Amino acid sequence: MKHLPKHFRQRWRYLAVELETWSDADFDRGAFQRHLWFAAQNLLGDVGSAAVDLSVVRFERVGPTGTAIIRTRRGEVSQARAVLATLESVDEDPVGLRVRGVSGTVRACEEKYLRGRPEPTEHDDVAFAGTDRPAVIRAGRVDVHVDDGFVGATQRDLS
Repeated sequence: MKHLPKHFRQRWRYLAVELETWSDADFDRGAFQRHLWFAAQNLLGDVGSAAVDLSVVRFERVGPTGTAIIRTRRGEVSQARAVLATLESVDEDPVGLRVRGVSGTVRACEEKYLRGRPEPTEHDDVAFAGTDRPAVIRAGRVDVHVDDGFVGATQRDLS
């Protein structure tokens, strides 16, 4: 069977996405893909989600931060960004997403938008609400572990 000529092949765009979650979040690529599909179906319906055709190409999560490359059809980038904006949790773990950029190839997407080193994280005990509590510190932000989860704080909140 012959391949289609280049001008008949499907054209794709790749979105570089930065993830941020709480330190105790536990989900993988499969869960992220599943919730992405559900968000697309809820926002765009069956026909719209099939037209956007979102797919997670690369996924890496280290601690509370991570990156992903998401593939969508050319011409559907704005719809894909809208779907990402509606995704607020994965497996009941809240997640924050930021689209760093859009590219025509996976390689260009990685080189342009995802080449930076991951944010360094530090585990330490901090004084919060009158007691010492374990916390995860990264770039001036502090996730303080309390009884029922985490509380976001800044260095200024702790002084």
